[in-house]
Amino acid sequence: MSRIYKLLVLLCTLLAGMQVRAQTYFTSTEIGISLGGSQYFGDLNDRYGFKTIDMAGGLYARKHLNQYISLKLGAYYTQLSYADRLNNDLFQQQRNLDFTSNVVEMSFQAEFNFFKFVTGDPYHRFTPYLTGGLGAFMFDPYTTYLGTKYNLRPLGTEGQNLGFDDRKYSNVSACVPIGAGAKMWLKGGVNLTLEIASRLTFTDYLDDVSSTYVGIDRFPVTPKNPAYALQDRSVELDPLNPLGRKGKQRGNSSTRDQYLMCMFSVSWHFTTYRCPEFMRKDLISTY
Repeated sequence: MSRIYKLLVLLCTLLAGMQVRAQTYFTSTEIGISLGGSQYFGDLNDRYGFKTIDMAGGLYARKHLNQYISLKLGAYYTQLSYADRLNNDLFQQQRNLDFTSNVVEMSFQAEFNFFKFVTGDPYHRFTPYLTGGLGAFMFDPYTTYLGTKYNLRPLGTEGQNLGFDDRKYSNVSACVPIGAGAKMWLKGGVNLTLEIASRLTFTDYLDDVSSTYVGIDRFPVTPKNPAYALQDRSVELDPLNPLGRKGKQRGNSSTRDQYLMCMFSVSWHFTTYRCPEFMRKDLISTY
């Protein structure tokens, strides 16, 4: 009977060790910091150029469900910008629009590893992965005119304040991060990650450009409301042949804007070991 009891205690101890390892590998948590760059794509950059890469950074927490699937909650900041003068297309150059926007994002992503990945295991220390999720971000496009900074959304450059209510937009929108990356265990509890993920957004006004000109005659000419000048900035290049005729295309409303983020991350892996009290007492008393 004593031997059977010892075997049961030993079996329970082994099972407890397996449970601890499962907790280590399957429910471990990481806290990380990310630094990298971002690039905007949209009506002002519809050829996917990389001429205005801006700094990006953020913090995140990652939960490993198992060796192949992880969940990540992150908060990120970047600045997006572009200008028509950077394009090779003559129409875009003449349109002469530009914008800059500070972007703050919160996103939730799932990661799917190609290989088994375990922090601290030299045999499973590297894997590429795919990622996808859902997020929300705040943005507020602005420009500089005659040395003064103007937030574009309140001005309604596409007639939002002139009865074109279907063109009104919020400065908060949803996004779908989707991309790929690679993870590598460095040493101790430190992991390195490289991730490239595009943010597919649900807004076409990240750059304050989407639809058609409503005509300069619709905008009151007052120094305190420069919307009449900012809705059609082709006048600055050619006052005699402005683009902003009523109904003429200003942007492409059939597509949505997006931005890409390439981030290098360093994360610290945290693990809590738990051993049931009754097993420790039985194991000590038995042996």
